[in-house]
Amino acid sequence: MFAETSIGPKNLIQPFFVTEGKNIKDPIGTMPNVFRYSIDNLIKEIAIAAELGIKAILLFPQITKDKKSADAKESYNMNNLICRAIREIKKQKFDIGIMADVALDPYTLNGHDGITDKDDQILNDETIDILCKQSMSLAESGCDVIAPSDMMDGRVGKIRDSLEKNGFYNTKIISYSAKYASHFYGPFRDAVGSKNCLKNSSKNTYQMDFRNAKEAISEVGLDISEGADAIIIKPGMPYLDVISLIKKEFNIPIIAYQVSGEYSMLKIAGENGIFDTNQVFIESLISFKRAGACSIITYAAIEIAKKLIK
Repeated sequence: MFAETSIGPKNLIQPFFVTEGKNIKDPIGTMPNVFRYSIDNLIKEIAIAAELGIKAILLFPQITKDKKSADAKESYNMNNLICRAIREIKKQKFDIGIMADVALDPYTLNGHDGITDKDDQILNDETIDILCKQSMSLAESGCDVIAPSDMMDGRVGKIRDSLEKNGFYNTKIISYSAKYASHFYGPFRDAVGSKNCLKNSSKNTYQMDFRNAKEAISEVGLDISEGADAIIIKPGMPYLDVISLIKKEFNIPIIAYQVSGEYSMLKIAGENGIFDTNQVFIESLISFKRAGACSIITYAAIEIAKKLIK
C-alpha cells in the first residue's frame, strides 16, 4: 500500500534475436533460456509477449558470414533478415510496437558498429550515411521505432532528416544516447555473431568511458537537440547513477537496458541456487524505475511479465 515504485508488463521491452531458416529455436549458450528464432517461431513468441501486455519488442539479427562485408551493405537491403521479419510481424496486427536496432556490428567483417579504415579506425560520417540507409529500409518495412546504438556523432539528426524527407514523420527515434564501452556485452556479441569478428579490437573510441557520468549529460542533450523521442542508457544496473542524473537534467523518457551480461549473471546465479531468480529480477527492474527509467529492455521480459500478472 505504501510502495513508492511499481512495475508492470507495459514497462518491459523484450529483445529478440532473429536468424535465418524455418522452425528454428537455437539456444544461446551464454544466455540461459534465450534463443535465436527463425521468423516463423519469432511470430509465436511475439504473440505471447503481446498477450501478456508487453508493449514493445526490440529486434537484433544474426547475419550469416557470407552477407557480412567491409561496407555493411546488407544492413540496408530491403530483403534482409530484419526487414523481412518486420513485414511478417506487421501482417499479424499485434498490439505491440516494433523497435529495430540500427548499427553495423552484425553486418561488418570486423564486428564494429561502423565502417573503418585500413587501421580499424571508425569513419564517423561514412558510417552515418549507411545508418540513414539502414533506417530508411527499416521504416519502409514498417518499423515503428528506429533505435540507433552505434554511438556515432550526429547520427540522430541525420536519421531524423532522412526519415522526414521521405515522409516517415511518425517513425520514432529512441537513441542509445549513453552507451558505455562496457565489459557486460559479451553474451550479446555471441548471440549476433560479432564477438569472433571483433577479436582483440575494442569500441572505446566511440562508446562512452565507463568512468564518466557527467559526459552522459552532453551526449543525451545532443541527441535531444537532434530529434530523439526518447533515450536509452546501457548497461543498466551498474549505471543507475547515470539514469538518475539524466532524469534530473532532462524531461524525456528514459529506457534502461538490462544487458546480456547482467541478465546472464542473475540467471546463472539463480540456477545454482544462490537466490530466487524471479524475485531478484523484479528487484533489479524496480531499481531501474526507482532511478528514473520509465521502461526497461530485458531478456527476462516475458518471463517476468508472467509473474507480474499473477
